[in-house]
Amino acid sequence: MNMGLFITLEGPDGSGKSTQIGYLKDFFEANNIECIFTREPGGTHIGEKLRNIILDNENSEMCDMTEALLYAASRAQHVEEVIKPALKEGKVVVCDRFIDSSIAYQGYGRCLGDLVRVINEYAVGDCMPDITFLMKLSPAIGRSRIDTNDLDRLEQEKLEFHNKVYEGYLKIAEHYRERFVCVDAQRDKEAVRDDIIAAVEKALKVRG
Repeated sequence: MNMGLFITLEGPDGSGKSTQIGYLKDFFEANNIECIFTREPGGTHIGEKLRNIILDNENSEMCDMTEALLYAASRAQHVEEVIKPALKEGKVVVCDRFIDSSIAYQGYGRCLGDLVRVINEYAVGDCMPDITFLMKLSPAIGRSRIDTNDLDRLEQEKLEFHNKVYEGYLKIAEHYRERFVCVDAQRDKEAVRDDIIAAVEKALKVRG
């Protein structure tokens, strides 16, 4: 068991992850709890370079397997350089997307199947989230919330792709019930915040 607490947020684009991460920052600061906020792909110097490659609209020729491997490579560096050291020091780590994103987007969305899970298990080793919040929101509603003039390579995919990703998320959450907390992200942001904070407080009490 990690000495710290590893929290991840997952869900479709436009589901409000960034807003809720802002609320989590306020919560941890108010309670004087040392917390690191990070994101995927990215989170490290190398990871941010890989992020730019993955999401660049000019890289339309990128094959699905290349995409999956680049995500895993970014994640491996992220875990080794940032996440594991912070958890060993007893800090809370909040990450915007993690391994479940790859399984949903590349495993289900790109139809690469269980291979994505296997690749990413090598990337993360034994570093898995303690609690994962899935922002449940229809991809169609999520897309209506974001600026369509500034979409990255994956955001530009057709709605059919994003629906497959979302269905994948629901299956992952069903399989890993012990760490997933599903949140109805169609409600107002304060109601979503209250559910997330309540779950985090419970997890912190368990950790002592």
